[in-house]
Amino acid sequence: MTWLDDIRWDRDGLLPVIAQEAASGDVLMFAWMNREALARTAELGEAVYWSRSRGRLWHKGEESGHTQKVRDMRLDCDNDVLLLKVEQLGHEPSIACHTGRHSCFYQRYEAGAWHAVEPVLKDPEHIYK
Repeated sequence: MTWLDDIRWDRDGLLPVIAQEAASGDVLMFAWMNREALARTAELGEAVYWSRSRGRLWHKGEESGHTQKVRDMRLDCDNDVLLLKVEQLGHEPSIACHTGRHSCFYQRYEAGAWHAVEPVLKDPEHIYK
């Protein structure tokens, strides 16, 4: 039995993961990991996720250059959600979202609709290859 066996993986073998910026406390993104992604994250010290849309491992920043250095990994009380405290590295400004924003959580509910309340820091056309 290993530390990976302590995790309560969902029926698809996935674990929900919240990435939080260690310095600011900002929640940057939500993603998924499978067993291999979590093992690679622990081995590399950088976030590696399971991309459901690509159907493969996704080393955060592999295309954009905006990697996440893992400072702390914490499992919740039910052993079914992981919190990564990360240092967002790469090109300035600090961008975690594929929309070119600092955080994926940039939409706020106001008066019956969702509104973008965080600016685009860099056009995604200039981030991705």
